[in-house]
Amino acid sequence: MALRHRGFVDLPDHAKPGGFDHAAVHQPTGRIYVAHTANDAIDVIDVETQKHVASIPGLSAVAGALVADDTDLVFTSNRGENTVGVFTAGNEGRPGFAGAPRALGGMGGHFGAPHVRVEKVGVGVRPNGLAYDPRRARLLAAHVGDPALAGSCTVSVVDVRARKRIADVPVAGRTRWTVYDPVADAFHVNIADPPQIVVVDAADPIGLRRVVPVGHAGPHGLDIDVARRRLFCACDAGVLLEIDADSGEIVATAPIAGVPDVVFFNPTLDRLYVAIGEPGVIEVFDTVPLRRHETVATEVGAHTLSFDAARNVVCAFLPATHRAAVYEDDGRR
Repeated sequence: MALRHRGFVDLPDHAKPGGFDHAAVHQPTGRIYVAHTANDAIDVIDVETQKHVASIPGLSAVAGALVADDTDLVFTSNRGENTVGVFTAGNEGRPGFAGAPRALGGMGGHFGAPHVRVEKVGVGVRPNGLAYDPRRARLLAAHVGDPALAGSCTVSVVDVRARKRIADVPVAGRTRWTVYDPVADAFHVNIADPPQIVVVDAADPIGLRRVVPVGHAGPHGLDIDVARRRLFCACDAGVLLEIDADSGEIVATAPIAGVPDVVFFNPTLDRLYVAIGEPGVIEVFDTVPLRRHETVATEVGAHTLSFDAARNVVCAFLPATHRAAVYEDDGRR
């Protein structure tokens, strides 16, 4: 097997329904930041010691996490309050870290603990997916929206330096995940229905550069192979798509075991990891060419994972047992 199990990390009990959602890794330290939606918090994991380091509270219905390694910033999408959060990685777990939030202002103000100050910026309705443009220090937040609110399916662009929303772009339906493409200088955003990927110009985000019909229900997880110009889109219809990032042509398809959520591409090994909550597996695909390599059982409901590109470490987040399962990809073919 390529994914070798290294152990488990116990995480805090759930305070309410909701489980875990998206996670991201700070490459310099290997720390994992996972959205613990049930606790309105980000849980921080030290993967080397396999310990839960801290939790950052006060993030209502947090759904997404993203790390910008160039600035050591962590971003969160807080679906319950229509904000994105911004804080600096690395201070969690220092002596004096407190578990309770400390309010430093109202909406658009600061929340956190003595060594973690979370700044919040208002965005659209129920933010979910996040992508970061390091050239301009801009964050795109893709919104789930509210069916009762006309026009609430949008993406927002935030100037991270100014901590200010600078653009809102309407899209055709509920968004899923999004990625930044440095070659095209654009954001690719999955739209669940109608099934499509929209391309937003990063330099001038006032509208859509292109709309790519997907042809399969529920585009959900998304990642990019920048070098080979390939998007990998996992759809609720139970299919994984390999798409030319420039032309939008579907160049390969593969069946998957169920409705997917999070996907991550490993550029070192040309592998893709797909988290599927039902039946509870990680499906590992080789991408050159696209073919299933193995299926690893996790836990029913484990629909999200993280990937550490520097260490080839994959973590699956297990809601029933509130812990993380840690795997290392040994590169075996």
